[in-house]
Amino acid sequence: MSSLPKAGDFLGHPKGLFLLFGTEMWERFGYYGMRAILVLYLVAIVQDGGFGWSNADALSLYGTFTMAVYITPLFGGWLADNVLGQRKAIVIGGLLMAAGHFTMGIPHDMLAGQEENIFYLGLALLCLGNGLFKPNISTMVGDLYQEGDQRRDGAFTIFYMGINIGGALGPLVAGYAAASMGWQYGFIVAGIGMLISVAMQVMLSNKYLGNIGVEPAVKIAQAQSNSNTKEPLTKVETDRIKVIFTMSVFSIIFWMGFEQAGGLMNLFANDYTDRMLFDFEIPASWFQSLNSIFIIVFAPMVAIIWLKLDKREPDSPIKFAIALIFLALGFVTMILALLSQGEGEALQISMMWLVLFYLFHTLGELCLSPIGLSMVSKLAPLRLASMLMGIWFLCTAVANKIAGFVGSFLGEGEEALDNALGIFIGLGATAVISAVIMYLLSDKLVKWMHGAEGQHEPHTQEHILAEELEVVADKQ
Repeated sequence: MSSLPKAGDFLGHPKGLFLLFGTEMWERFGYYGMRAILVLYLVAIVQDGGFGWSNADALSLYGTFTMAVYITPLFGGWLADNVLGQRKAIVIGGLLMAAGHFTMGIPHDMLAGQEENIFYLGLALLCLGNGLFKPNISTMVGDLYQEGDQRRDGAFTIFYMGINIGGALGPLVAGYAAASMGWQYGFIVAGIGMLISVAMQVMLSNKYLGNIGVEPAVKIAQAQSNSNTKEPLTKVETDRIKVIFTMSVFSIIFWMGFEQAGGLMNLFANDYTDRMLFDFEIPASWFQSLNSIFIIVFAPMVAIIWLKLDKREPDSPIKFAIALIFLALGFVTMILALLSQGEGEALQISMMWLVLFYLFHTLGELCLSPIGLSMVSKLAPLRLASMLMGIWFLCTAVANKIAGFVGSFLGEGEEALDNALGIFIGLGATAVISAVIMYLLSDKLVKWMHGAEGQHEPHTQEHILAEELEVVADKQ
């Protein structure tokens, strides 16, 4: 059994919470810093230190990479639960990710024609490390508190704010380093952030986390288990599983559009956006910080709206439909930008169009993403919870790959603008149609939940804010 740490409290919470806050903040700093420059690095000309890939090839690889980021946690979580324990998994995963960042940061002139092979090695290390790191640290936050401790919601609020601070700062710092000093320095900055994360965990975890995460969860569960009997699924359980499958499949539509941010929209910001602010050209990668910044700003507002609505708060399927409408509005913004700003390869749209795009998509994310893990945890039969959580993540992985595939139709030069318009129209229309279908299915889905939603849950601003900030638990 894991024992709770005795290091005392800070701001009303165990000090271990702030260690996990910092560990995850610096990991997200590194990951999002790397992700913000990845596609731009791939398409940059060789003379500028890039690979000179086509937009299609870069976006296709981006889709494959982000898909792998969601698949590897399924294996990493199993290893942590059965063999390593969460603490070892986090440290090993963090070191692998740091190695991946630094491998990608090796200058091309030192690689003697092996640039692409070393680059792929770096991506593989990132995927493996992420698989060990991602599924374990959030669980440790909950383990800091006894069952029924009302501080738990506030703890996740603090923790997820830390993640978004890292997600906001990473693209700004790594993006600036890449733009001003060279692509490799952006990856090196990301690697430094990852090393800080690991160092905090190694040096401070024994003091502030006690034995939490040391022992594999399966050993703990076996000690608590009284029976290995497998019961057949009931009618209620079967209906609830139907809800999980239905909403998991529809989530593919949302994430397919949302994940254009790091790929197609990154290229659009780089090539077709006027980024001059007075005499300073804003790096294209900086726009990747907008999502995290908007989450920090608007998550409390969304939480207050749900709180004010009280019993009129929409059910999860309706929130899902609203999210899809926000997704469509983001693409409508880009359609209007292209139609109102003229034509030609030299087209440069205003930065404000991109700001609106990311704002709408973040609002959609705040309506949808808290549903994911919360829905599975509420509806899944206990004996199938891990498998059904895997289904949710698998659908997200599929969505990321499809996002890269769709974005790869962007093309090059003036042709890219026509193709981008077609992609925006297609994704926007798909989102609207899906929203209508989800709305029409909502009553049936709520019925299949058999009262699981809304029962015995604290309806406080702190609780709802914690759910809104859980968006990061679903993100790559």
